[in-house]
Amino acid sequence: MKVVIVEDELSASDNLTYLLRGIDPDIEVLKVIDSVTAAVSYFKTRDDADLVFMDIHLADGLSFEIFEKVRLTIPVIFTTAYNQYALKAFKVNSIDYLLKPIDPDDLQQALQQYHLQKDDAGRRIDPGSPEQAPSGEQAPSGEQRGQGIRPEQVSGLLELLNQETRAYKSTFLLAHRDELVPVKTNQIAYIYIDTGVVKAMTFDKQAYAMDQKLEDVEASLDPKHFFRANRQFIIQRDAISNIKYYFNGKLILQVNPPSAERIVVSKAKAPEFKEWMNS
Repeated sequence: MKVVIVEDELSASDNLTYLLRGIDPDIEVLKVIDSVTAAVSYFKTRDDADLVFMDIHLADGLSFEIFEKVRLTIPVIFTTAYNQYALKAFKVNSIDYLLKPIDPDDLQQALQQYHLQKDDAGRRIDPGSPEQAPSGEQAPSGEQRGQGIRPEQVSGLLELLNQETRAYKSTFLLAHRDELVPVKTNQIAYIYIDTGVVKAMTFDKQAYAMDQKLEDVEASLDPKHFFRANRQFIIQRDAISNIKYYFNGKLILQVNPPSAERIVVSKAKAPEFKEWMNS
């Protein structure tokens, strides 16, 4: 399988390459492209990739501009740091995406879905036998079989994204004993799962139960200030007091107030975490 990665952050493209080869050592990365201009130039003359992974924000603009200048008939999976509020725009327009930082399980599922769609297209249409298309259906052209992104999909996506004006939560109304307490998000050091219950730990060492899933809480927080360290923890930047190297490229975070559970950032997420801390 041959892939092209369109990504302007070296750590992100290196991490994606690492994850892909971990899933399938036979995957060949043909090219890593870091700009809209370079991508347009490449795809005007090359269409030998099986799949393209494309970041949205590139050094010289949005990757959507690529589709205005060149027709891609290659399947595309976008990699995006957009939070859940904007992802409905991708779903509405039937555009595949992976949320950054990329989770290895999500990537493997995306590749499996790509293979399923490819196999299904191959069963439905034999290029040498158009008559094998199901009764009443017109045999798709080569471009249609390629599952490339159509211009109307991109324009629909942009329209929905532009309609969204994101306001992240500034306050949570949280239960504490027999009362509800308004807690500012900048007072929260980290949010974690404790025996199946999502809790918020404040800088003054108060723990509050939250009646939301961790994923829903994450979607309501500003990613500039909060990072999903792993499946159990969301960390506020100012709560991190120290970062230690762990085995196999992992990181251990020390936070204030201290956490009873060890907070480990996986090797796959470590580059994204370090990039976030440096931003």
